[in-house]
Amino acid sequence: MSETSNLSTLSRIRVVLVQTSHPGNIGATARAMKNMGLDRLVLVQPKSFPHAEATARASGADDLLARAQVVDSLAAAVADCQLVVGASARSRTIPWPVMEPRVCAARMLAEAGQGAEVALVMGRENSGLSNEELERCHVHVHIPANPEYASLNLAAAVQVLTYELRMSALAAAGQLPEGEILERDQPLATSAELESLYDHFACALATLDFYDPDNPRQLMRRLRRLFNRARLDRMEVNILRGILSAAEKAAKGKARG
Repeated sequence: MSETSNLSTLSRIRVVLVQTSHPGNIGATARAMKNMGLDRLVLVQPKSFPHAEATARASGADDLLARAQVVDSLAAAVADCQLVVGASARSRTIPWPVMEPRVCAARMLAEAGQGAEVALVMGRENSGLSNEELERCHVHVHIPANPEYASLNLAAAVQVLTYELRMSALAAAGQLPEGEILERDQPLATSAELESLYDHFACALATLDFYDPDNPRQLMRRLRRLFNRARLDRMEVNILRGILSAAEKAAKGKARG
């Protein structure tokens, strides 16, 4: 893959900001993105946008602000994505696949180079992404900052991660990390398709008396982690949903009998 084609692959990678409270951070993020050759910005319920301070902080990247997409939910922001990466600085009750920025950038670029839509999701300035939002992400990326002062400004974190994406592109690092499967005969499932699968699992397991929605414990969270790690394609999702439908039908027939 040539340098030009590697850099054009960045156009398949979007940056998603969730409920940004300060418009200046939106402008600074746009500037950081344009510095590194990314141009797709999606805003989930920004507190103030458009805003003069966002334009001022963009410092010449106001064309990104003009094209920015504003949506009502993270689900809408990543619905057509096959790889969703969430930035996280906190440890979780259930461990989730976590990558450092350089490895994560190589993976994002490689998958984008194969035609996948990729999202880098950043959370709120004061609290980051919620557990529910992080569960929508296939992997988490963590910037190993100074543990004695690890609080990065939102735009600074975007700058670090987009820098690594550009360096991967310039180095022509268009391969997945060792051990990943490159060849597929089906496109990867989108975020929306996976969410439908998880909803189907919850309903089917409740029908089978295997899952109690009133006392869910961590069953669905662990299933999410399992399937996000597996990187299901569309055919695999359809197979699993067919199995679930057959199990539901059998359970209902047995109950009637």
